[in-house]
Amino acid sequence: MKKYFFLFLFLTLSFFSFSQEKKAFVLFDKKGKITTYKRLLKASAKADIVLFGEYHNNPIAHWLQLELIKDLEPKRSLILGAEMFERDNQKELNSYLQGTINQKALDSLARLWNNYKTDYKPLVDFALNKKIPFIATNIPRKYASLVYKKGLQVLDTLPINEKQWIVSLPMKYDGTLSQYQKMRKMMAHMGENLPIAQAIKDATMAETILRDRREGSLFVHFNGSYHSDFYQGIYWYLQQENPHLQILTITTLTQSDLKKLNKEAYGQADFILVVDEDMTTTF
Repeated sequence: MKKYFFLFLFLTLSFFSFSQEKKAFVLFDKKGKITTYKRLLKASAKADIVLFGEYHNNPIAHWLQLELIKDLEPKRSLILGAEMFERDNQKELNSYLQGTINQKALDSLARLWNNYKTDYKPLVDFALNKKIPFIATNIPRKYASLVYKKGLQVLDTLPINEKQWIVSLPMKYDGTLSQYQKMRKMMAHMGENLPIAQAIKDATMAETILRDRREGSLFVHFNGSYHSDFYQGIYWYLQQENPHLQILTITTLTQSDLKKLNKEAYGQADFILVVDEDMTTTF
């Protein structure tokens, strides 16, 4: 009886302590158990590829991305890459990283996202200062838009010089994957081509990662969480080409209650960053 009393007391004190700390975020593992940044760092350092899935406007996710690469840099040779840069802007990105153009020139020459300065510039500038490659992995948005409007077959009509910016054709596509099915159901009014347009982004990013990774280096990739959640999207395409890769996934979500992970998020990624839903956003 005494044992149960002390257990009850411990759980009660833990609850009140958690409530009073006002945590901004908590890390969970894929089984829904609270974990630590130390474990995330240790697991990331052992991987070949880390897919860091973010909410694009979540400041905690962006902060943790920067902290993670800062802590990984002394341990591993890094290559960074991101969905937010499109393949045909690699030359401009390289010029900035090599110091031959400044930020103002990059702003005018590359198609930077509106939240670049607050959310992605710190990552790129870290690469600049540490002389780390930063890879533009994504398909140019005009081609993804073309697939959405006219279907995958339209890519066969592109000139040879434009095909270098997209995944090699023919592209594998499995419409039975749950994330593509979910997208189809959520946005049924937008037609069957929407998940295919999503898939060509996933496939292009995966191909670019595989093309530019180096044996012995760790490739850390930043992407929207939907592109790698539930070991699908980019992850699925990477596995199709090389099932022996050690790929670690991180995802981001928000909850009102940080004490436990919502059941539907179990298995969403190896590490799940849960941020208080009242957290301010960057846009």
